[in-house]
Amino acid sequence: MEAETNKKNEIVPIFIMGKRYEVPASLTIQKAMEHAGYQLIRGCGCRGGICGACGTVYRFPGTYKIEVGLACQTVVQPNMYLTQIPFFPATKSAYDIEKIKPTIETLVKNYPELLRCLQCNTCTKSCPMEIEVMDYMAAAMRGDIERLAELSFDCVMCGLCTSRCPAEICQYNIAILGRRLYAKYVALQAEHLASMVKEIEKGRYEQMLRQLMDTDEETLKKLYTAREIEPERAGEDWVPKEDTYL
Repeated sequence: MEAETNKKNEIVPIFIMGKRYEVPASLTIQKAMEHAGYQLIRGCGCRGGICGACGTVYRFPGTYKIEVGLACQTVVQPNMYLTQIPFFPATKSAYDIEKIKPTIETLVKNYPELLRCLQCNTCTKSCPMEIEVMDYMAAAMRGDIERLAELSFDCVMCGLCTSRCPAEICQYNIAILGRRLYAKYVALQAEHLASMVKEIEKGRYEQMLRQLMDTDEETLKKLYTAREIEPERAGEDWVPKEDTYL
């Protein structure tokens, strides 16, 4: 407890775009920038490690090594020099998912730089989500669409892997193509989803939606507050007590 209190009270120097600021040591990079007087308009997104919008590069004095992380997750350290890269320019192929197939030829046609991968593991070391990026790139080079989709599932598209790649590959765009191919052509279709789509098309929920649209704002707030929330550790078979709208 005492250590936590000391951490909150400790002040450390950081450098934002070359200018020195003193901020509490307990803050994340994002909160430290706001504490220093910056107003974050872009690159602040979800603030919870989900959107990938706050990619940040930083370095410490006396070392050649460049560090990377998400500003919403990374806690400041003394004398870090910060630069945010909320958008990193990278190649993005245009394709019609209805006209392509789940093959290595599709991956290479859209992203020929895939074959330049050195398997150096720099991408994995750069990933703030601790994804095995090099492994899913190896799967892509084998044409293993399922493995590519599985390993890249938690990607937040922050671009930090691409910013560090010596082969200048856009790993995350290759990964999202793989996930789209997997969902379209490889994964088994969910029977319950098809059934629900049919119910929607038959108009089962039209009256319910109309009632909500005609309800005043205060009543909507009460309904939202009183809703039954799914337990954090609920199983896949969990259903709410009120199942009228299922």
